[in-house]
Amino acid sequence: MSAILSADVKAYSRLMSADEEGTVKALNDCREIIARCVGDHRGRVVDSPGDNVLAEFASTVEAVKCAVKIQEDLKIRNADLPESRRMEFRIGINLGDVIEEKSRIYGDGVNIAARIEGLAEAGGICISRTAYDQVKNKLEVGYEYLGEHSVKNIAEPVHVYRVLMEPEAAGKVIGEKRKEKRRMVLVALIVFLIGFAGLAGWYLYIQKSKQVEAASVDKMAYPLPDKPSIAVLPFDNLSGDPSQDYFSDGLTEEIITALSKIDRMFVIARNSTFTYKGKPVKVKQVAEDLGVRYVLEGSVRKAGDRVRITAQLIDALKGHHLWAERYDRELKDIFALQDDLTMKIMSALQVKLTDGEQALLYAKGTDNIKGFLKCLQGREYLYRFNREGIDLARPLLEEAIALDPNYAAPYRWLGGSHMLDVILGDSKNPKESIMTAIKLAQKAISLDASFAPAYCLLARLYAFIGQYDKAVEQAERAVTVDPNSADVYDYLGLVLVQADRAEEAIPLIKKGIRLNPIPPKNYLYHLAVGYGATEQYAKAISILRELLHQDANDFLAHLFLTLYYSRSGQEDEARAEAAKLLRISPQFRAEKLRTMSANKNKAKVEKNIEALRKLGLP
Repeated sequence: MSAILSADVKAYSRLMSADEEGTVKALNDCREIIARCVGDHRGRVVDSPGDNVLAEFASTVEAVKCAVKIQEDLKIRNADLPESRRMEFRIGINLGDVIEEKSRIYGDGVNIAARIEGLAEAGGICISRTAYDQVKNKLEVGYEYLGEHSVKNIAEPVHVYRVLMEPEAAGKVIGEKRKEKRRMVLVALIVFLIGFAGLAGWYLYIQKSKQVEAASVDKMAYPLPDKPSIAVLPFDNLSGDPSQDYFSDGLTEEIITALSKIDRMFVIARNSTFTYKGKPVKVKQVAEDLGVRYVLEGSVRKAGDRVRITAQLIDALKGHHLWAERYDRELKDIFALQDDLTMKIMSALQVKLTDGEQALLYAKGTDNIKGFLKCLQGREYLYRFNREGIDLARPLLEEAIALDPNYAAPYRWLGGSHMLDVILGDSKNPKESIMTAIKLAQKAISLDASFAPAYCLLARLYAFIGQYDKAVEQAERAVTVDPNSADVYDYLGLVLVQADRAEEAIPLIKKGIRLNPIPPKNYLYHLAVGYGATEQYAKAISILRELLHQDANDFLAHLFLTLYYSRSGQEDEARAEAAKLLRISPQFRAEKLRTMSANKNKAKVEKNIEALRKLGLP
C-alpha cells in the first residue's frame, strides 16, 4: 500500500502554443519545486512524463501535506505572472495497492490517483476516501465531499473529496451530511410522486439533470473558432469485453471523419479526444482544454447481432444538452445509424448542407458489415505502429477486401501496412514494398475519390521515391476533400518540408496541431524539422527537449537535437547528444540519414551527414 500523488498542468497545450521555449523552462522550474517538496515530505518522484508528475509516499498525511505545500509554493511563483502565463497544477492523491517494477509503480492505486487528478481544479487538490480516512482530523485543512465517481476498470465508484486550503476552512467537512439529507428527501419525494404526480416530478428531474457545468471562453486554451466547433469523445464500450474496444473506437472515428468533411465545421481530431478515454472527465474541462463549444459523448453495447448506442450532444458554453438519443438496432443497420447521428449533429448546430456535402456524408464505404468490422479491427491494430500490429492487421484487411472488393478503406490501410514495413526497417525489399503501397493507395482513390487518408498515404509514398511535386499535389487533394482533418494538414506540411518548402509547411502543421491540440509525436517532429529547415533552431530545440521529457530515450529527438545544436554553434551540447544517440542505438551510422530523409535538397542531407561525422558518429 502506498499513497500516490499525481499532478499535471492545466491548459499545457495552450501554454506550449503561445511560448514553447518559455513553457519548457517554466515546467522545469515547477518540477524542481515539486521534487523539493516531495523530498521534504519523505516521498519520491517516480516518473515525470510530459507535464505529469507521479510521486509515492509511505505516509498519506505526508502526501497531502506535500500537495498543500506544492500548491502554496506554485501560487507564490505565479503571483507576479499574467494569468495567461501561469503554470497551474492539478493534484490527485489516493491510498491504494501498487506494484513496483524497476523503480516504477503500476496498479489500481496509481490509476485512481490519475483519475482523481482530472477532477481537481487548477491549483487544487482532490483525494480519495481511502486517503481521506487516513488524514481527517490530522491536518489544518478542510474537505468538501464531491460524491461518487466511476473509474474505468474499477468495480466500485470512488468517493472523492476536495481539499480546502483556506485558513478559515480548517477542520471543516462539508457536503457529506447535506448529501445524506438530500438522499432522504429524494426517497420521500419519489414515494410521494408515485403515479401521475410522480411522472411529472420525474420529468422535471430529468430536465434538471440535463444541466452541466458551463465552460468559460476566457479559460479556453485556444481561441474559440468562428464556426461550430465540436469534440467527439470516445464512445464507452459497455459490452463487458475489452476486445470490443475496436468497435466503439471505430464508431467514434467514423463520426469524426464524417463531420470533418464539412468545411463550415471545426472538428477536433481523434488523437486528442482519445486522451480522455476511460477518464471521468467533465464536459467543461474538455471544452476548455480543446477550445470548442460542443461536446458529443456516448456509449456502445454490442452483443451478437445487435447494438445499442446512446449519444448526447452538449453545448458546453450554455451548460445543457441539445439532444440525447438511444438506438437499439440490428448490427447490419450500423451505417444508417451513423448517418442519423451525423445528421442530427448537423441539424442541432444549424449547419445547412449543400447537395454535394450531403453526398459526402451519405457516401457508403461498404454495405458489407463483416468487411466493415474487419477493416475497423485491422485499422486499430495498425495504430500500434509495431511489427505485431502489422502482422495482426494484414490478414484482417485482406479478408475485408475479399468480402467487398469495392470497399476503399481496407486497400488504404493495407497499403499503410507495407509503408510501415519500410519505416520500421522490416521490409526485405523496400522499393517493392513502396510500389505495392502506391498501387493499393491508388486503388482506394479509384474506388472513393473523397477518401482523404488514401491521398495522404500516396503523398507520403511519392515523397519516399523523390516525386515531390506529386507528393504535394496528393496532400493538397486530401485537404480539399477533408478540410477539417488534422492529419491532412500535418501530411501536407511534412511533404512540403521534404520538398524544401519549409516556410509554407510551418503554418499548416500548426493548423493541424490546433485541430489536434494534444498531438501525436510525429506532428511535433515535423514542426521541429520545419523550424530547423528555416534556421529557427531555438524553437526546434525547445520542442525536441520537451519530447525528451516524455521519453528520455527518444531516438529521433536526440538525432535532431544533435543536428540543431551543431547547426546553431552549440558544439558541447551537440557532442553530448551524439553520445546519447550512440548509447541508445550503437549500430547507428551517419550515412543512414540518406535513407531516413526523403528530402529534395540532397546537399542539405549530405551536410547533415558530415556534421554528424565531425561530432564523432561513425
